[in-house]
Order: sequence, then structure tokens, then C-alpha cells
Amino acid sequence: MLRKLFAGFLVLIIVLAVGLWIWWPENLVVKGPMVDFLTGKQVEAPADDTLSAKFDLPEGLRIGVFARDVLHARMMRITQTGDILVTSMREGNVILLHRDEDGDGKADGRTVLLHGLDVPHGLALAQGYLYVAETGRILRARFNPETRLVGSLELVFDALPAGGNHRTRTIGFGPDGMLYVTVGSSCNVCIEEHPYRASMLRMKPDGTDAEIYATGLRNTVGFDWHPGTDELYGTDNGRDLLGDDTPHCELNRIETGQDYGWPYAYDNKVADPDYGEEHPDKVARSQPMVHGFGAHRAPLGIRFLAPDLAPAGYENAALVALHGSWNRSTLAGYKVVSLHFDGNTITQKDFLTGFEKNEDVIGRPVDIAQGPDGAIYISDDYAGVIYRVGFDDIAVAANEESQEVKAAPLADYSSEEVAQFSQEGEQLFGAKGCAGCHVPEAAPAGVQVKVLQDLGTRYTVDSLATLLQTPPSPMPSYDFTAKERRDLAVYLLSQEKN
Repeated sequence: MLRKLFAGFLVLIIVLAVGLWIWWPENLVVKGPMVDFLTGKQVEAPADDTLSAKFDLPEGLRIGVFARDVLHARMMRITQTGDILVTSMREGNVILLHRDEDGDGKADGRTVLLHGLDVPHGLALAQGYLYVAETGRILRARFNPETRLVGSLELVFDALPAGGNHRTRTIGFGPDGMLYVTVGSSCNVCIEEHPYRASMLRMKPDGTDAEIYATGLRNTVGFDWHPGTDELYGTDNGRDLLGDDTPHCELNRIETGQDYGWPYAYDNKVADPDYGEEHPDKVARSQPMVHGFGAHRAPLGIRFLAPDLAPAGYENAALVALHGSWNRSTLAGYKVVSLHFDGNTITQKDFLTGFEKNEDVIGRPVDIAQGPDGAIYISDDYAGVIYRVGFDDIAVAANEESQEVKAAPLADYSSEEVAQFSQEGEQLFGAKGCAGCHVPEAAPAGVQVKVLQDLGTRYTVDSLATLLQTPPSPMPSYDFTAKERRDLAVYLLSQEKN
């Protein structure tokens, strides 16, 4: 009997394997933490030395872990008192992270405000209410940010199509006082039956007078209003199965009554091969994107920084969380970028990188929020973390905890060891031509030099050696031994004039 069962199981496996081989779509590339995403598996939150070794921020900014164990952390909102509301999507909770009052850069505590919800995602605050969007409806409850108490939930709107390939719903209040809601498509590419699919809705705060505000938005997870113009911008996830580099994930300027193309067009009125060629009129009417992030980057949260609270150079800039690819032969995304607006020109720059390096993924950014002191918060649903980015006198946990260690990075070595290791490290530095990228007077014409400075305030020998093992782009990767990485780290740190 057991032999027959085993034979039957073996035949089933063979049939499934042959079926997959025959019918597997040509462009169906699955790579990255896709299985973990589907099953909800979390990775361990990065330790302080990992933050220093892997994450990279613009000059003058620092990062630390504000809160750990915020499982499947998604969208955030800052309360009037500086606490952080965050949805724990798979767990069905809305969590309140208490503001940092003792100055250590960490949340002072947490409260589970709401639980037992059906895929809670978007959050909004207005007129004394906390709003939360489930996959099929919008709810609200009275909320007092001073006492941190929440009342009973009441229904606002229950006509959202639930579930589907894109089951999250994002909400936000516009400058007009109206409540905006985005609903993703049910599929990769198809003709939807429900009119609310792949669209943005607008309604009054009590859920009445709901209308379709814009359509053709395949999966616009994040949206926000430009603080200087009140223009509405949304991040849209492009379709899959058209190769590594087609189409772009989009930034759209969303205006009432407009159609942004899906499933008929993408990018700048490019006809989709499945439906666009048969509907040239719909392609012609589609609104082009205003900025392309590249294919499969999965842009989620977008947040315009408050001009009077932003770090220098980021006034009126927007930060966008790129959750990261799965349908691509090499991973892309997995970082936070900044968008800088100059008239009709939008320039993209890296803001926070290091969530992925050499196909090793340690996190996936989701949403951005800014506190009343200017601190920038980033949610990560893969590591279950809320990060805090600080500048000037804004404290961050990892930086403050490790300052004493990093103040004397060579303290564990004798002067003889420093001299010996540094000499051998200097030889490596010269042999690999590192001066051409890091020493201005040695760099060839046209090469952008990255001067190595203040390493002693950011790294120990061990953490710098770890960084050399998996260096950030565009730094080349060498097959150094552990000893060589240590020697090079000692050399670099010995050049610091602390």
C-alpha cells in the first residue's frame, strides 16, 4: 500500500514538473525573497554593526533602529504629540509607538490600539478620528493622542473590492479635506470588472459622496501632496512578465478624471502587448508618467519632507521607498530614494541604500514618515523594524550606543600591531588602485572622487572589514582574505586625524 502511495506521489511530482516546464511563462523570473513575502517569514532585525557596515546615507545623516519586533510593519502616521502609528498588516493590528522622550533614539514604549483587523494598511488622522483601511472597507475610531486612548470602531465605507493580487488599501486626507483611497488591480494585467479596481477614489470624511478620482493606476500604494503646489503624486507599480527592464514603475501626477493607462498603456503612451494594440484610442488618452523608477523596483510609500524641517538640500524633496523586485534576473530596488523637483524636471538620488547587497536582502522599505522635530522614519516589513534617520542634534539609537567604541577604533591594537597591519594595508590600497577613487590628487581626470573621512566615528576595525567584504556600489569587490580586510581597515582608520 505504501509503495503504491509513493509511486502515485512520484508520478504527481513528475507531471507537475513537466507542466511547469511546458507552460512556464517565458518572462516569469522569480528571484529575491518572494517565498518569504508570500509566507510572511521575517528576517532578524540588523544589529548596530550591520547598520554601520551595510547602510549608506548622505553626508550628515545617521540611522538607528527606533523600534524592533513591529511585525510586517507597513504604513505610518505621526500623531500630534509625535507618536508613530503603524499597521502590522498580517497580524491585523494598528500599533502606537511612543515618542522618544528620554533622548536615546528609541521608542519609549508601545500600545496595540486596534487588533483583529482584515489586512489593515493605510492610516489617516482627521477631526479627532483615526482612520484605518482594511482590504474591503474603511473604518474609523475616536482617538486622543494625548491620552493614547482609542474609541470603538465605526464603519466609514464598505464598498471596496477585497483581496486580489493587490489587496492593500492606502488612504490619506488631501488639502481639500477629502479622503482619498487607492485600490490596486486584482491581477498582473487584465480587464477589471469592478469599477473601483486600479483606481483612486475620493469621498467625504464620513464616507459619503464617493467617486472615482482617477483610473488606470495598476497599484498605487503611496501618494502625497507637494507642499509648495498641492499637486498630488502617486507611486505606481508596473506590470510583470515583460522582461527585466520593461515597463517602468511610475511616479504619476494624479489629476481628477484622468486615466493613467493600465492595462492598455505604460510609460509614455506605450501600448501594452496584451491589450493596448487592440485599443489605440485608450493608449492615446492615457496620461504619461512624470518619472520612471525603472522596472520592478516596487515603489511604495512616498512622503514630501516639510521644507522647514528637512535636512539641508531636501527642502520640498520627496522620499520614496523602493520595496524591491521579484520578477527580475538581478535584484533591483531595495532602497529609499529622494526626488528633487525643479519645474518639470525630477531628479532621483539614492537616500538610504544597503537593504540588498550582492543578492543578500536584509530588509524591504515600505513607508516614510517625518516627526515634528524633522526625524525621518522608515518602515521595513521584512525585518519588522522602524528606522529613524537623524541629523543635527536628532538622536538615533545605533549611533549613540556605539559612539564610545568608535571614538577609538584602534584601541584594541598595540602601536606595533597598528604599524605592521597598516603597512600591509597600505600596500593593498596601492596595489588595487584605490587612490584613483579616493585621493583627489591621484584621481584621473573626470573621475568623481569619494574622499574617505570620519571613518573613525562610523566604524570599528571589525565593521569596516565587514564592509570591505561586501562593499557598497560602485566600490569594486575583491576576494580579500580576512587578514587582508583587517589590514586594509587598520590602514584606513590609522589615516584618520582624530
